[in-house]
Amino acid sequence: MSMSLYHMQKFLFDINRDRDLQRQFKEDMRDVLNRYALSPEERGALESGDIGLIYVLGANGQLLMHFAALLGMSWVDYIAAMRAGVGRHGPVRAGVYAMTTRLDEKVADV
Repeated sequence: MSMSLYHMQKFLFDINRDRDLQRQFKEDMRDVLNRYALSPEERGALESGDIGLIYVLGANGQLLMHFAALLGMSWVDYIAAMRAGVGRHGPVRAGVYAMTTRLDEKVADV
Protein backbone atom coordinates (compact mmCIF):
# COMPACT_ATOMS: atom_id res chain seq x y z
CA MET A 1 0.00 0.00 0.00
CA SER A 2 1.35 3.40 -0.89
CA MET A 3 2.03 5.86 1.90
CA SER A 4 -0.52 8.22 0.38
CA LEU A 5 -3.21 5.50 0.37
CA TYR A 6 -2.45 4.91 4.04
CA HIS A 7 -3.21 8.57 4.78
CA MET A 8 -6.45 8.52 2.79
CA GLN A 9 -7.58 5.46 4.72
CA LYS A 10 -6.42 7.04 7.98
CA PHE A 11 -8.62 10.04 7.18
CA LEU A 12 -11.59 7.74 6.49
CA PHE A 13 -10.95 5.81 9.70
CA ASP A 14 -10.67 8.99 11.76
CA ILE A 15 -13.71 10.74 10.33
CA ASN A 16 -15.87 7.63 10.70
CA ARG A 17 -15.20 7.48 14.43
CA ASP A 18 -14.84 11.07 15.56
CA ARG A 19 -17.98 13.24 15.64
CA ASP A 20 -15.94 16.35 16.33
CA LEU A 21 -13.85 15.70 13.22
CA GLN A 22 -17.07 15.16 11.24
CA ARG A 23 -18.30 18.57 12.39
CA GLN A 24 -14.95 20.17 11.55
CA PHE A 25 -14.99 18.53 8.11
CA LYS A 26 -18.44 19.96 7.37
CA GLU A 27 -17.31 23.42 8.52
CA ASP A 28 -13.86 23.51 6.86
CA MET A 29 -13.12 20.48 4.73
CA ARG A 30 -9.81 21.85 3.46
CA ASP A 31 -8.45 22.42 6.95
CA VAL A 32 -9.24 18.83 7.93
CA LEU A 33 -7.77 17.38 4.73
CA ASN A 34 -4.59 19.42 5.22
CA ARG A 35 -3.85 17.21 8.24
CA TYR A 36 -3.30 14.19 5.97
CA ALA A 37 -0.55 13.57 3.41
CA LEU A 38 -2.86 12.99 0.45
CA SER A 39 -2.04 12.90 -3.23
CA PRO A 40 -3.74 15.63 -5.29
CA GLU A 41 -6.02 12.99 -6.83
CA GLU A 42 -7.03 11.61 -3.42
CA ARG A 43 -7.65 15.06 -2.05
CA GLY A 44 -9.76 16.04 -5.04
CA ALA A 45 -11.83 12.86 -4.76
CA LEU A 46 -12.44 13.43 -1.05
CA GLU A 47 -13.28 17.11 -1.55
CA SER A 48 -15.79 16.30 -4.28
CA GLY A 49 -17.20 13.22 -2.53
CA ASP A 50 -16.36 11.08 -5.57
CA ILE A 51 -16.96 7.69 -3.94
CA GLY A 52 -16.21 5.85 -7.18
CA LEU A 53 -12.78 7.40 -7.55
CA ILE A 54 -11.98 7.00 -3.85
CA TYR A 55 -12.80 3.29 -4.26
CA VAL A 56 -10.67 2.94 -7.41
CA LEU A 57 -7.78 4.63 -5.60
CA GLY A 58 -7.86 1.72 -3.14
CA ALA A 59 -9.94 2.82 -0.16
CA ASN A 60 -11.21 0.05 2.08
CA GLY A 61 -14.91 -0.48 1.39
CA GLN A 62 -15.77 -0.77 5.09
CA LEU A 63 -14.26 2.64 5.74
CA LEU A 64 -15.66 4.10 2.55
CA MET A 65 -19.27 3.05 3.15
CA HIS A 66 -19.37 5.02 6.41
CA PHE A 67 -17.92 8.09 4.70
CA ALA A 68 -20.54 7.76 1.95
CA ALA A 69 -23.25 7.64 4.62
CA LEU A 70 -21.76 10.75 6.25
CA LEU A 71 -22.14 12.45 2.85
CA GLY A 72 -25.81 11.40 2.81
CA MET A 73 -25.46 8.61 0.27
CA SER A 74 -27.83 5.64 0.45
CA TRP A 75 -26.54 2.05 0.30
CA VAL A 76 -27.87 1.58 -3.24
CA ASP A 77 -26.26 4.82 -4.40
CA TYR A 78 -22.99 3.81 -2.70
CA ILE A 79 -22.84 0.50 -4.61
CA ALA A 80 -23.77 2.28 -7.84
CA ALA A 81 -21.06 4.92 -7.25
CA MET A 82 -18.39 2.25 -6.79
CA ARG A 83 -19.48 0.54 -10.01
CA ALA A 84 -19.54 3.85 -11.86
CA GLY A 85 -16.07 4.64 -10.53
CA VAL A 86 -14.66 1.42 -11.95
CA GLY A 87 -16.41 2.10 -15.24
CA ARG A 88 -15.07 5.66 -15.38
CA HIS A 89 -11.60 5.25 -13.86
CA GLY A 90 -10.71 1.60 -14.49
CA PRO A 91 -10.05 -1.20 -12.01
CA VAL A 92 -9.08 -0.63 -8.40
CA ARG A 93 -5.49 0.59 -8.50
CA ALA A 94 -4.24 -0.29 -5.02
CA GLY A 95 -5.30 -1.77 -1.72
CA VAL A 96 -6.77 -5.17 -1.00
CA TYR A 97 -9.71 -5.20 -3.42
CA ALA A 98 -9.91 -7.11 -6.66
CA MET A 99 -12.83 -7.15 -9.04
CA THR A 100 -14.76 -10.35 -8.37
CA THR A 101 -17.82 -9.58 -10.46
CA ARG A 102 -18.42 -8.17 -13.88
CA LEU A 103 -19.81 -4.66 -14.11
CA ASP A 104 -23.10 -6.06 -15.44
CA GLU A 105 -23.58 -8.48 -12.51
CA LYS A 106 -25.82 -7.52 -9.61
CA VAL A 107 -24.51 -7.51 -6.06
CA ALA A 108 -26.96 -7.27 -3.16
CA ASP A 109 -29.73 -6.87 -5.75
CA VAL A 110 -28.15 -3.68 -7.05
